[in-house]
Amino acid sequence: MTAENLSFDSRAVHAGRGDLAGLGLHVPPIDLSTTYPLPTVDEGGAAYELLSGGGVPEPGQTAVYQRLWSPGVARFEEALAGLEGAESAVAFASGMAALTATLLSRVAAGRPHVVAVRPLYGGSDHILATGLLGTRVTWATADGVADAIEEDTGLVVVESPANPTLDLVDLRALCAQAGEVPVLVDNTFATPVLQRPLELGASIVLHSVTKFLAGHGDVLGGAVACSEEMARQIRPVRAITGAVMHPLSGYLSHRGLQTLPVRVRAQQDTAQVVANWLADRDDLERVHYPGVEGADPAGLVGTQMSGPGAVLSVDLGSFERAARVAEGVRMIVHAVSLGGVDTLLQHPAAVTHRPVTDDAKPGQGILRISIGLESPEDIIADLEQALAR
Repeated sequence: MTAENLSFDSRAVHAGRGDLAGLGLHVPPIDLSTTYPLPTVDEGGAAYELLSGGGVPEPGQTAVYQRLWSPGVARFEEALAGLEGAESAVAFASGMAALTATLLSRVAAGRPHVVAVRPLYGGSDHILATGLLGTRVTWATADGVADAIEEDTGLVVVESPANPTLDLVDLRALCAQAGEVPVLVDNTFATPVLQRPLELGASIVLHSVTKFLAGHGDVLGGAVACSEEMARQIRPVRAITGAVMHPLSGYLSHRGLQTLPVRVRAQQDTAQVVANWLADRDDLERVHYPGVEGADPAGLVGTQMSGPGAVLSVDLGSFERAARVAEGVRMIVHAVSLGGVDTLLQHPAAVTHRPVTDDAKPGQGILRISIGLESPEDIIADLEQALAR
């Protein structure tokens, strides 16, 4: 019985581990080697050419150098690809490194124009808006993608649910508009537990592995899941730029996938309780969460996504009030990032989305809350005392 034949939850536990019993191991080994012996000069040269060109080593072939390929990281890549329904995945030192490599691969292919749909994660928005990598961006609405595509368009970039407003985009409709142009979907918020964009027509799935996939706030990483053809275009950029995931991060990220379905669903259940409690208050402007009434007019939760997720945002009406609440929480951690086992709260406009242009910046009264594994009663009690201030 192979991992491909298993249910999603079982695959999360066993993917990337199919050879362990034959090796006499129960958990994956951690290989920290930075360099590998070369059997002969010719074999070493052939392996280097293969790996630097985007390939992967054949069984028994030397890996040459960790910047080109790492066996532990490759296990994580195999497991993530299996969960996203992709042929391949490529892991990086961070989510921004993953996006950077993907953009550079399109520039190298002679297609530097990008169509992007806001809102996006602040770092993604910033790197596109600056044109730092040689890309040129056209900002479009979700239903205006087709009109924004040009002759040299190499990528459409979208995030759903979006950061930080949790806006949902109909990915099937957007991919249909894109036609032959590859669509990259940032799936960090949803994870493959709740949404699998490749099944909806996307070509590339982007993850900040730092968030839900690794899940414990102790790993920095990123990844893309895609076809092997696309992976072969992206891997050389990783090798040349050196934006590789460390083997220990690969091990921890792979381990994080084992509990991913359990964590995401438990956090989602709590997020729904907290969102409902916030939505019932009359002292807030708005709760942004796909699971509250009126937030999902297209009915994408239950069709495109299997659930509304574990991240929500709340608009308190002003910067001053949002700042007081952010600084007033006690158990909840006032910090950036999301997807860990503890609840995190932050002010996007002031921090993560600070570089975003004013016309696209989130509202000054918005706080983003990533729900952890604490009891909903304790999270609500902490928010209540902070709001009372």
